[in-house]
Amino acid sequence: QVQLVESGGGLVQPGGSLRLSCEASGLASMFSEYAIGWYRQAPGKQRELVAGISGGSTEYTDPVKGRFTISRDNAKNTVYLQMNSLKPEDTAVYYCKAIWAFTSWSTSLGYWGQGTQVTVSS
Repeated sequence: QVQLVESGGGLVQPGGSLRLSCEASGLASMFSEYAIGWYRQAPGKQRELVAGISGGSTEYTDPVKGRFTISRDNAKNTVYLQMNSLKPEDTAVYYCKAIWAFTSWSTSLGYWGQGTQVTVSS
């Protein structure tokens, strides 16, 4: 059974930092062969890609460039999202997705985690 479990979310003040983790299990192929994306969804808004890592390439949405960093530890089947200089508009549920046949970050192929809440508030 494939599972992706996110952790590390919570309440943080503006300007603070959090590190999210996404640990995968039950994958049919090696973890390193999957592209992993972090997405977020705020109430009333469409889910959007925040950051993605595929092979040695990374991609970030413009609002988080310079503040967020995605990385992976294939030995631990885990992808991280380091979030610095957090802003209230970063508040959302953050989801990770493992994509087995990468074409784009909006592909319907892949496995979703359950999400972890990030709240940025003073």
